[in-house]
Amino acid sequence: MKTYTISEVAKELNVTAYTLRYYDKEGLMPFVERTSNGQRLFKESDIAALKVIECLKATGMPIKEIKNFIDWCSEGDSTLQQRFDMFVERKAAVERQIKELQDTLGLIDHKCSYYKEALEAGTEAIHKQDKIDIPAPAN
Repeated sequence: MKTYTISEVAKELNVTAYTLRYYDKEGLMPFVERTSNGQRLFKESDIAALKVIECLKATGMPIKEIKNFIDWCSEGDSTLQQRFDMFVERKAAVERQIKELQDTLGLIDHKCSYYKEALEAGTEAIHKQDKIDIPAPAN
């Protein structure tokens, strides 16, 4: 079975070795084996688990909650419902983030069009009804 070093895994996941050591310190990697001299040996399954951790982290989930998930995985089938519920909640959180970003993108697209048309006309006057006045700084 092929194993990987911490630097190889860090490169694969586009994180630092320090990040992986932090995850280990926080108890997120109880599955990773070590050599007799303490060097971590990562298997393909460990990398797959770390990809899930990175995914959860990208959703904004705190490390403490990710640790709960890792603990549930270690407990086995008795925690299937908790894990399912957690992923349903994460899905809803990501969907909210996507909606917020789509709304933000809509406003940015609008302002790009606004400024492109103003540049082409050489003035913002063509958009009098659309202009958002930003107050001048107080002196």
